[in-house]
Amino acid sequence: MKALVFEDDKWTNLTPLSYIHPVYELRCGKTTLFEKIAKKLRGMEIGLGARDYIAALAHKKFNLPVNDPKFFTDDVVLVNGRWLAKAKDTIRTDREGVYTSGDNIVYAVVKRERIAKLWNGDFNALLGQLRTALPETKVEVVMINFIWEFIHHNPEQLREDIEAEGKKGLGTNFPAQSVVVGSADEVYIDPDAQVHPFVVLDTKSGPIYIDRKAKIFPFARIEGPCYIGEDVQIMPGASIREGNSFGPVCRIGGEVEESIFQGYSNKYHDGFIGHAFIGEWVNLGGLTCNSDLKNDYTTVSVYLNGKLTDTGDLKVGSFIGDHTKTSIGVMLNTGTVIGTMCNLTAGGILPKFFPAFSWYVNGKFSKGFGLEMMLQTARAAMARRKKELIPEEEAVIRKVYEMTKEMRSEYIKKSRKQ
Repeated sequence: MKALVFEDDKWTNLTPLSYIHPVYELRCGKTTLFEKIAKKLRGMEIGLGARDYIAALAHKKFNLPVNDPKFFTDDVVLVNGRWLAKAKDTIRTDREGVYTSGDNIVYAVVKRERIAKLWNGDFNALLGQLRTALPETKVEVVMINFIWEFIHHNPEQLREDIEAEGKKGLGTNFPAQSVVVGSADEVYIDPDAQVHPFVVLDTKSGPIYIDRKAKIFPFARIEGPCYIGEDVQIMPGASIREGNSFGPVCRIGGEVEESIFQGYSNKYHDGFIGHAFIGEWVNLGGLTCNSDLKNDYTTVSVYLNGKLTDTGDLKVGSFIGDHTKTSIGVMLNTGTVIGTMCNLTAGGILPKFFPAFSWYVNGKFSKGFGLEMMLQTARAAMARRKKELIPEEEAVIRKVYEMTKEMRSEYIKKSRKQ
């Protein structure tokens, strides 16, 4: 039996993070959605389904077949990439059927004879046909339907992922001048990680996992649950509160609470980021802060596909797309959404929505110096971490630039009239 992890049309509810990433590449807890799903598919040949414009990049990143029709020539299990697969969840493959949660297909098990009859090249149409043709079973699972749900589930997912790793121990290099508050059995420090003197690790609310090549500098305080990824640096004096996931090669300072950094992003300096999802190659200038709680303690609304949407949550911070930069002193409103490759400068409390590839300077939206200069900046930033902007990613960025052109132009025109 083969397995295909797919995206459906709800990927738009996970923007701006999903513009450049397939939904299953996004992080929740210690690992990505794909890594959790793949554990349920051991022994199967795995392929991916992705939007056409992102398919080549997905193949490059995962080194797996993408949108390959051969997966419809055998018995196949189709798995929704928005499934936050828990340790207790299982995939039943002994009979054909569609397994659903709410209005979502979680997974479907399909015999080769049936899929040969139904497959006509339109994947969303196939999903609809399967719901009609096969028996449907409701399952109790977690599906990520909106971008803010990553933050909602992250603390508990951290606890589960770190426990599943089964790794414990301070190692032999833990300094005598550093302390663990709570149980030391709730800490894992990779032998290739470095914890400096005068660091506090607080496990009273959950475990702490410090991955290889990470560095924790003096006077930092880290609360669990927390995952500090490969080659992450926690700056001197940082206050890392509960519920944070830091993907690889991030640089983190100041105060951070219940947030996800996908990877390769910088928050070197003082400033507060809370209940936020930060993409890759983001740079937050010193004293950049976001609000994550309204003064009237009512639920937070977020711009979703151009419309203000009530999240139902009291604490919601910012959602910041890849390659975005902020200047020193930027103050972000509660529930702010910032698209891909934006450039924001300080000037009071800013708007709650920034279209992709827009600049915000002196209270006005503009196109800045244009896409070519933005790409040049991206190449320079990535080179600092010994990475390059590969052709497949550049092609995706150019496509997203065209996709978001109309909304960006609308905001720029409104700014000119002010």
